[in-house]
Amino acid sequence: MQRVRLFSLIVLAAMLSGCGYNTIQQQDEAVKAQWSEVLNQYQRRADLVPNLVATVKGFAAQEERVLTEVTNARSRVGQMNISADQASDPETLKKFQAAQGELSGALSRLLVVSENYPELKSNENFRDLQVQLEGTENRVTVARNRYIQSVQAYNTHIRQFPVNITAKLFGYQPKANFFQIFALVDAEHIARHGQNPDWKQHQTPRRAMKGCKKEKWRVGRKPRHCPVKVEDRNIHGYLLHLL
Repeated sequence: MQRVRLFSLIVLAAMLSGCGYNTIQQQDEAVKAQWSEVLNQYQRRADLVPNLVATVKGFAAQEERVLTEVTNARSRVGQMNISADQASDPETLKKFQAAQGELSGALSRLLVVSENYPELKSNENFRDLQVQLEGTENRVTVARNRYIQSVQAYNTHIRQFPVNITAKLFGYQPKANFFQIFALVDAEHIARHGQNPDWKQHQTPRRAMKGCKKEKWRVGRKPRHCPVKVEDRNIHGYLLHLL
């Protein structure tokens, strides 16, 4: 009897392995690991805000409105620290990214305001914080793109036969991705305004200019946008524009 049970377990393990169960597990863990990295990089950015606000306040205390916007946006980001399982829901992921986008917009406005204060711009601490912020934004982009790729691999795998049967038996569902945020926001925009949003206005400038080698720019001439991949679009600016 014990041998029969052992043999049954071996057969079951072989069937599950052949139907992609082990790969599902591995890819699910990879998605969770990449999401943790996304959270780490966003937290790294949020941790820079108090010092940045304090530094700017020392030179531009009269810019109270912008400083308050940054502080409030950081507070809302802290309330949207969702898990990898929660990020699988499109609506939850959209709210999370909207909060992060609000902080991005507030930080951008703060840096624009700083241009009006030469003493602030020349402050060593402020320049150091700017460098750290730029580096963190780049890390956020890298982490987010890796998360997109891991979710794509997972979703593709569990939709393939016969893995889709295994996934259904064990309750594995497709996960939301940053791509789906665009679809949701597009639908909301069309419902409100009856037209498709203009993506080109919300491309990340550095990405938009990358690869535009064919056209030579002259001083005072406005460059055209170059096509970019969906994952390279400025999610923050787009959500801020529409929400």
